Amino acid sequence: MASVFGNALKVSIFGQSHSPAVGVVIDGLPAGFKPDFEALKRFMLRRAPGRSRHATARSEADEPEILSGIVNGATCGAPLAAVIRNTDARPRDYEGIRDIPRPSHADFAAQAKFHGAQDVSGGGHFSGRLTAPLCFAGGLCLQLLEAEGIVIGAHIASIGNASDRPFNPLGEETETLRRLAESDFPVLDSARGEKMQSVIDEAREAGDSVGGVIECIVMGLPAGVGSPMFDGLENRLAAAVFAVPAVKGIEFGSGFAGARLRGSENNDAFYTDGCVVRTETNNHGGILGGISSGMPILFRVAVKPTPSIALPQRSVRLSDKTNVQLTVKGRHDPCIVPRAVPAIEAAAALALYDALLSNEATV
Repeated sequence: MASVFGNALKVSIFGQSHSPAVGVVIDGLPAGFKPDFEALKRFMLRRAPGRSRHATARSEADEPEILSGIVNGATCGAPLAAVIRNTDARPRDYEGIRDIPRPSHADFAAQAKFHGAQDVSGGGHFSGRLTAPLCFAGGLCLQLLEAEGIVIGAHIASIGNASDRPFNPLGEETETLRRLAESDFPVLDSARGEKMQSVIDEAREAGDSVGGVIECIVMGLPAGVGSPMFDGLENRLAAAVFAVPAVKGIEFGSGFAGARLRGSENNDAFYTDGCVVRTETNNHGGILGGISSGMPILFRVAVKPTPSIALPQRSVRLSDKTNVQLTVKGRHDPCIVPRAVPAIEAAAALALYDALLSNEATV
């Protein structure tokens, strides 16, 4: 099923952008786990709309409503189900797009597959709104991973041509990752962050949008987690990350830049202190043969510019197959990247906690 993820941990996401609610069912959480719901709320607010000049004006509280799976504040072994109400939906803003698909949205592809049965309002099930329940599920997994000494953090690596400093491939301080999680615009270099915000402002004022890159690091995952071939850590991470609708690419470690190097430059030499085996560099990004090496997992995600822009665009009227000009209505982010940062962290947490549970089941 397209909306279900996981092996040992099964996560099913449901709802549409302008339906009464979106939600998630999580099966496989350990019984007795007591989530920190205040921390989860803070995490989800990082993704929520209407909280900065760089975000859509749509205002949603994103308060999860637990339907099952929690008794006396702890998981009880039953599937955990939660809904997040859509309180600021405006389906009328999308009445015209059933016949005239928006460029670079899923409208045309959905029409070709579902023949008009799909919900077109706000992109329906293809909307970034579905990252709210993704963040709920991933936020719980972040807490479970942290209890195992595994920490995940991400920052805005670039917006347009403006870039932040990269993560240290050999690892970052936990305090650095905590500071990023508490920041409204998570960057490592504040001066570079101001430049990136200027790039977003320029795009918004022009009626346009801009994309960027998010870099994510995982600290503390032990060596030996994962599988080869079709179920490797890269595979699972990529599958989860591509659930964030705007993602168009992912690379691990040295990534595409490594393809321009020789083996003598890209290879990571091993060394030991007599107890632990590590590598001197981390071009492999913490994963070898689909299995964790014990080094930090490091990957970068390309996020496309928001396809809904105020400028006129060319499209087609499907009913009579004529070329038309379209002006998109509604409320949209001039840049999706800042709000996508916690969604990438959540996706990574889902994939890695599932891999950890699967690993324990096979050892």
